[in-house]
Amino acid sequence: MRVLTTEQIRQVEKLCFERYYNEAELMLKAGTACAESIIKKYGDALKNARVNVFCGGGKNAGDGFVIARLLFSYGANAKIVLCAGEPTVSEPLLYYREALASRVPAVDYADEYTACDFIVDCMFGIGFHGEPRAPFDRIFRTVNESAATVISIDTPSGTNAATGEACRECVCADDTIAISTLKMAHILPPANAYCGETNVVYIGIPEDCYEETYIQTITEDDVKSFFSKRDKNANKGTFGHLLNICGSYTMFGAAVIATKAAIRSGAGLVKLMTPKCAYPLAAAHLTQPIFKPCADNGTTFSADAAHAFDSEREWANALVLGCGIGENDDTRILVDYVLKNAKCPVILDADGINCLSRCINIIKDIKAPIVLTPHPGEMARLIGKTPAEIQNDRINIAKEFAKENGVILVLKGANTVVTDGKEVFVNMTGNPAMAMGGSGDMLSGMLGAFIAQGIAPFDAAKAAVYLHGLSGDLAAERLSTRGTAVCDMTELLGTLMSILD
Repeated sequence: MRVLTTEQIRQVEKLCFERYYNEAELMLKAGTACAESIIKKYGDALKNARVNVFCGGGKNAGDGFVIARLLFSYGANAKIVLCAGEPTVSEPLLYYREALASRVPAVDYADEYTACDFIVDCMFGIGFHGEPRAPFDRIFRTVNESAATVISIDTPSGTNAATGEACRECVCADDTIAISTLKMAHILPPANAYCGETNVVYIGIPEDCYEETYIQTITEDDVKSFFSKRDKNANKGTFGHLLNICGSYTMFGAAVIATKAAIRSGAGLVKLMTPKCAYPLAAAHLTQPIFKPCADNGTTFSADAAHAFDSEREWANALVLGCGIGENDDTRILVDYVLKNAKCPVILDADGINCLSRCINIIKDIKAPIVLTPHPGEMARLIGKTPAEIQNDRINIAKEFAKENGVILVLKGANTVVTDGKEVFVNMTGNPAMAMGGSGDMLSGMLGAFIAQGIAPFDAAKAAVYLHGLSGDLAAERLSTRGTAVCDMTELLGTLMSILD
């Protein structure tokens, strides 16, 4: 599914107007699709319900006039609330007059009109930026104080569709109906937090109007296409060898989580290379992997452990490096040696990334494919920025880093970004239940397992973040967003893998 910037949306609409429809026709299609979406979701709850459609002074109001007329004809007690007076632009004026002709009442805004069952927010469209002028600042505030169900059309008023920024008093929607495609406000913080449940309605813009390469969301169909049916004559070697170089005395749990996730994700053989001091601790929780205990310094890998990798280079089809290894001179030597000598794709996570951040320039000389999976803090250390700066420009920073360094980057967080420097994909699965230690280790294990099975690293990254988020959604649904643990998510992976068959 595409995600467009405001400039791209305007270009698509321009081509559509030139080749197929005029503005009035497209406005009618948009308003009709939105009304049908509302009716489909709320059905009989709309009958005789007080539905107030808040309309501003721009073209977004035209969608609102169409919606009000169609909900009124469906049986809702629909009313147009004019927040900027009667329309003066020709297309919205056309549909305003049609609504009035259909006996839809229209009133000028007053605070009392937020006392209703549903508010349809058509005050601002994709052109909003900055802070609202009076009276919209007060209107946004009273809408948010209302007990009504709030449905925003395209984007919640007060959010910036281009950047994902949000004004201080932006509308907080229960539902957002995105017209034609997702916009940046639907996927980027802080605006995405105000969208509620977002659904896209299609209004018939032909494919030849989309001429650029766009940001995309990862879909279930995408993920299914990466996996082939398992051969009934397969053996454990068929599904790859994964080497996990993970763990330390105090963070052996990271190795356990990554290894369990890899096993649940279908890897044929998983080998855990871990410090001797962590081996008995990890082994107490794992029965399926092969173990390779290595030299340690009492708490983490020692520098001597680097050469233990030599005998594994030919065996591994993929390797996960960094989960819970700690950051010190010894582990930095280990990370440097493994990266320079690996013959298979490497997933670099957690402390592996922190070790790399001191000598980031070596990454351009690494021959093996590299997938980095930083969270915003780790990304900030890699490039010398603050986590806040990363969050404010997640997509551009991720894409530029991947392009400059020739890697695949998985920038974790709400709506994880996956990019190879050319294409950008954003993940829409997942929820706040996943914001806990160990969640990233689980993702690394899944990603390593998929690559070991022969899936291309970029596709494996997309599949891993999608299914990882889905496991969090399923766990939160069965338990709660407060009481879900990583082990709950890992245990559900076996069930989730059934969608691939």
